Amino acid sequence: MPAETGAGRAGVTASPVGEVAAVLFDIDDTLVDLERAMGRTLQSIPDPALDHLGDDDWVRYKALYTADPQRHYGRFLAGELTFEEQRVHRVRHARAGFTPEPFLGSVAEAWVRAYEQTLPLHFRAYDDVVPLLDALDDRGVPYGAVSNNVHDYQRAKLDRAGLQRIRVLVGIDTVGVAKPEPAIYREGARLLHTDPARTLYVGDNLVVDAQGARAAGLVGVWLDRAGGSAAPGVPSRAGRSAAATCAGTRDAGTGERGDASGSSEPEEVPRIGGLDAVLQFLPSVR
Repeated sequence: MPAETGAGRAGVTASPVGEVAAVLFDIDDTLVDLERAMGRTLQSIPDPALDHLGDDDWVRYKALYTADPQRHYGRFLAGELTFEEQRVHRVRHARAGFTPEPFLGSVAEAWVRAYEQTLPLHFRAYDDVVPLLDALDDRGVPYGAVSNNVHDYQRAKLDRAGLQRIRVLVGIDTVGVAKPEPAIYREGARLLHTDPARTLYVGDNLVVDAQGARAAGLVGVWLDRAGGSAAPGVPSRAGRSAAATCAGTRDAGTGERGDASGSSEPEEVPRIGGLDAVLQFLPSVR
């Protein structure tokens, strides 16, 4: 059984797996710190209606936007909203708790333009990503990414975050479905030329990433970076993901990637606190 991770936040608790030959990753809040990028973007866009917000208010405002409690990203995945519309709905809901000023027409259009221009400036990979990819390269282990967003948008995001080396990328437009549909995970394994049963899939959403991959025949691993922490009065990312997905939606509203799934009985999957722990699932170097 894998040992507890060095991160000290979440140990691995699952039965041993077969020899892993390849690794697939979720992108948002797994490889790229999207939640932080969105928070910095929100606070950098001029908005006179929010000039009165204090530090604690900004924490809650940003958390409401990133949590997406009304599941507008899920509506985008379902084809009910455009990508831009889901952003407008999310920020409108977040603003409503702090200002009576309407968010419509030219105000909303200007905000969308500013958001689209600013967000990519803040895309950053987590500190543990490059060391892990270096280790995978050293071992000759192929890797790629499977995301609940369109391919070209996520390709640009990876490149902006300095992750051009991740060449295999599957988006929702690659196979026409989103996670947790089995086909999207299996396409990633196919592109890596590996058996799904020997392909690790690592993501920050317990249900859509870890359990969804497992149901598709891969080795699903839950990356719990947050470790259950959150702003006061705002559910943790892990809690939001599990609760929202079981209620019937995505990476369930924590970012711009999205999860769309129905409720299901939870399955035990390995849980890690950082990407350094991925190496313990791979064959020992001899």
